[in-house]
Amino acid sequence: MAIPDTAAVPEPFPIFKLAHRFLLYDTTTITYIRAKYNIAGVLIGGLPQAPQQNVFLGVPLELMPEEARLLCEKGVAYVVDDAKAHKQGFMGRGLGDEERRAFQASLRKQGLAAAGQAEKKTEDRKKAALKKKVESDDWNDIPEDMLRPTSRASNKRKGKGAKSKEEEETPVETNGESDGKVTADRSQQDDEDLLFAPATNGVPLNPTLSRAASNTSIAGGGPEPFAVTPTTSYPPLAATPPPSTFSSTELPDVPPSYPLYKHMHAKDYFLAPGLRFGCQYMAYPGDPLRFHSHFLCNGMDWDQEFDLLDLVGGGRLGTGVKKGFLIGGEVKGGSGDQDVGATSAGEGGGGNVRTFCIEWGGM
Repeated sequence: MAIPDTAAVPEPFPIFKLAHRFLLYDTTTITYIRAKYNIAGVLIGGLPQAPQQNVFLGVPLELMPEEARLLCEKGVAYVVDDAKAHKQGFMGRGLGDEERRAFQASLRKQGLAAAGQAEKKTEDRKKAALKKKVESDDWNDIPEDMLRPTSRASNKRKGKGAKSKEEEETPVETNGESDGKVTADRSQQDDEDLLFAPATNGVPLNPTLSRAASNTSIAGGGPEPFAVTPTTSYPPLAATPPPSTFSSTELPDVPPSYPLYKHMHAKDYFLAPGLRFGCQYMAYPGDPLRFHSHFLCNGMDWDQEFDLLDLVGGGRLGTGVKKGFLIGGEVKGGSGDQDVGATSAGEGGGGNVRTFCIEWGGM
């Protein structure tokens, strides 16, 4: 399988640790480790308004502790405490004034672009509705929002006309109560204008600032910029530089099955979590997008005792789903799979791994 061309990623790259999870936020890095290091991970990101989606997920990518440990041992990645980095960057004045201004300017530019696209979409809808009216000569086919005036000035004129009629019918109140009521009515009307503004106007947080920004944008002939919430922190934050030396205390903690994971990965298998089949890993001979898994893998210590029914159940399950049930562990002080190229595992790299594949034969 030829490795596709991917953008170069500087090594070592950061792996962000958050709530005992190892995450990657950069799509370039995700593609890079998938193509070069046979690590696919699991996408866990979802849209806030669609929490039930379970097929197409997005970034961040969650790595198993074994995957993060392997990348760190290879020297191509290092672990960064994500919460600590954010506190130092945002609350510890990690950004300078120039960087803050540049970031705010970039957000405003993105907001203006989004507002322009929304305005263009609204104009296209109007043109399509009017064209449909001309062709069909039926006003009932046009949505009601297309017939409403979209300018704030027309809304204000309507409000003033209705207000003048109400003032003629209502009795005159005292100056203090009248002024307070008029001020409250005006502020409420402005708030409603902001709440029910057309799609071309953003909704700022402060009504006073919004009115000033609205006047400025109308005078300038352009839409108000939308409020853009950035989805990533890098930029504006800069990634924590890698440590000069790695120590065993900085490596992620891994379960006892890590030697088996490392052994299978050295044989160019893609390994994914095996919860769906009741095992620790699923081993794919290539990219999981192109291949079905071949083995259901369970790793254990070499001297660990286990129930024979686990072997029977695993073998029957593996055969039932057209896979092999593979178990293995690190040999303590002995020779492993020397004939098939055993790999060293563990921190010291002094052990070898042996694997056994079990299949259920019908009687």
